[in-house]
Amino acid sequence: MHPYEQNIQEALRNIEAEEDVRILYACESGSRAWGFPSQNSDYDVRFIYVRPVDWYLSIDDRRDVIERPINDLLDINGWDLRKALRLFRKSNPPLLEWLQSPIPYMEQTSAAERIRRMSPLAFSPKSCMYHYLNMARGNFRMYLQGEEVRLKKYFYVLRPILACGWIEEKGTMPPIAFEALFESQIPAGSDLHAIIGDLLARKKAGDELDLGPRIAELNTYLEARIAHFERSAVQIPAAENGQADRLGALFRETLKEAWGLEGAVFQ
Repeated sequence: MHPYEQNIQEALRNIEAEEDVRILYACESGSRAWGFPSQNSDYDVRFIYVRPVDWYLSIDDRRDVIERPINDLLDINGWDLRKALRLFRKSNPPLLEWLQSPIPYMEQTSAAERIRRMSPLAFSPKSCMYHYLNMARGNFRMYLQGEEVRLKKYFYVLRPILACGWIEEKGTMPPIAFEALFESQIPAGSDLHAIIGDLLARKKAGDELDLGPRIAELNTYLEARIAHFERSAVQIPAAENGQADRLGALFRETLKEAWGLEGAVFQ
């Protein structure tokens, strides 16, 4: 257990008590999960929860997220299971990343593992490609256009761009670890590999990578890859997802399991 994990466990238990929910799964989702936290990195904790049965029987729409104010170290929020399953059906990349996080904090009931097993069937290359492409394009335009840039922002464009390359090449969900994407997509021994490798080594060593001169070779590479994926994403066929019945059953069965209910609460 790392030094701050006890605080995270306490925060999750407090949310369960304050909100009257069961947290089914919680994990790290930010730079710590990507494999290169800096000295001041906060903890980006994401979770999936379920409420008591009666909460779902209201005729009114209700808020389906739980958020807590961000403090110096902890950024924690979660999705209701029904929201998560609806997004899963659409091949939502953040949710698919949560499920493969290398830093889990909590896993109660069989729900998360059952969703993981269904993930290859729900995965949509086209949907995920556009998600990562839009992320890369937006971050590139926002953070990397000046003569001086915040160097750590290169990772916020590189990671989604490398994820697009993984999807194009392998047709599967990209790994969450940056280094796995980097080594699979950037040729070893190339100038680009050396440039990115240097930034990565500095980041892993705790360097904040604040303001510095724009790296022309990296900008040229990113601009070209964004243009490439803008063309190639259009050609990926849309995937059909026939998981609605199985997801509905999973939702009902998780309600029973989470709250220890007997008998046929839902059919």
